[in-house]
Amino acid sequence: MSQESSTYKLPQPLPLDSGRALDNAQIAYQTYGQLAADKSNAILICHALTGDQYVASEHPITGKPGWWERMVGPGKPIDTDRFYVICANVIGSCMGSSGPASPDPKSAPDAAPYAMGFPVITVRDMVRGLVALLDGLGIAQLHSVVGGSMGGMQALSLAANWPERAARVLVIASTARHSAQNIAFHEVGRQAIMADPAWADGDYYATGSSPDNGLAVARMAAHITYLSEEGLTAKFGRRLQDRPDGSEGAKSFGFDADFQVESYLRYQGSGFTQRFDANSYLYITRAMDYFDLAEEHGGKLADAFAGATARFCLVSFDTDWLYPTAESRHIVHALNAAGAKVSFVELSAPNGHDSFLLEHDELDRVVRGFVE
Repeated sequence: MSQESSTYKLPQPLPLDSGRALDNAQIAYQTYGQLAADKSNAILICHALTGDQYVASEHPITGKPGWWERMVGPGKPIDTDRFYVICANVIGSCMGSSGPASPDPKSAPDAAPYAMGFPVITVRDMVRGLVALLDGLGIAQLHSVVGGSMGGMQALSLAANWPERAARVLVIASTARHSAQNIAFHEVGRQAIMADPAWADGDYYATGSSPDNGLAVARMAAHITYLSEEGLTAKFGRRLQDRPDGSEGAKSFGFDADFQVESYLRYQGSGFTQRFDANSYLYITRAMDYFDLAEEHGGKLADAFAGATARFCLVSFDTDWLYPTAESRHIVHALNAAGAKVSFVELSAPNGHDSFLLEHDELDRVVRGFVE
């Protein structure tokens, strides 16, 4: 499978919903497969909150396989022998696209990072960056745009605000706006980061320290929302963690990770700090909380899709309590009201929100059938 890492520097300032503009913005992206001569076979994959452009290639920091490698590749549901797949790191993130850790052009010549001087962004701003990338690649219309979770928000935003840019829109385990509960969990994470003394009001880049403890707690809290009670019970139950010397687990009558689930969450938290920037976590979660597609279009979700000509497919999972099936149905009803062509399926899976990232034969069939 041919693949390429690239960075696109936007030729013009990127206008933002806040009224500001991002100067000298750049977008890091990966491509897989070959672009057809008429550029008709391009599929844009939009990543989730903690994702990146390495959808089907080894992550340069962790060395782990791409986050959706099982879905993207030769002969896979998104077949790179047929399609030219693009996955870009969103504006505000930390894997090469402009974000809080990027040099602030106003700080020249010392090239100090933006830190909290980076403008607050929205999901629509992220998509503006993706559209600018498509313009730079000369792709007027995508064969498909595909996204799960926050990636699904981007796919919906593209369909609503740039309806001519994608012929097919596949939205998996997502929502048209964040609920109070969604916002509440994100706020716990943000407060954990900002309460870490090493955060230093966001100016930690030159200190030699970073708010890893706060970021780890934020990741632990969020990770719970990605799983289901059924999945956690099946995987861990109340089983005790084996001791460091290999002996059988026992209650320590202290605050070590006595339970397997505690050990798992600590592992998730510490691993996350190795690859993600704390300020980026603040900015991206804020963008997700601001997302409300109906609000952007006068308060009525159907009006967001008034100009839609694309075919839509929405997928939910029965154990996803972060973005439950009712959220997908709400979008489907709005698409129906707008006269759009839409299909919808709720899949059964024990793993909650994260089900779209894990092995699931039925999801594979839905994805393959829709993009082909």
